[in-house]
Amino acid sequence: MCGLCGLFGGSAHWSEQAGMAGARPLEALRRHRVEVANRLLAARGLKLAAWAGRYTVSAPTGGMAVVDDLAQLWQAAERLGAGGFDPLDPGLLDRLERRA
Repeated sequence: MCGLCGLFGGSAHWSEQAGMAGARPLEALRRHRVEVANRLLAARGLKLAAWAGRYTVSAPTGGMAVVDDLAQLWQAAERLGAGGFDPLDPGLLDRLERRA
């Protein structure tokens, strides 16, 4: 992946605004978002990572997408082979709750 990808991001999503951070540093909130999203993505073998102010979504097949925010994450998850991925699927949320 070209290192320049991290330099040319789009406009910031509302969830990435510093005003949303409250008392926690914005980077700590991004790490927390990644942890929570990875619990959902693991059901489809996908993984999210924070990278250069953006995120990368990777698949076990080697596919990868760079996304600017969590809104783009679910579209990328579908493209990377999770087809029809619904992070609010009641069955998925029940399984996650039982594990916690």
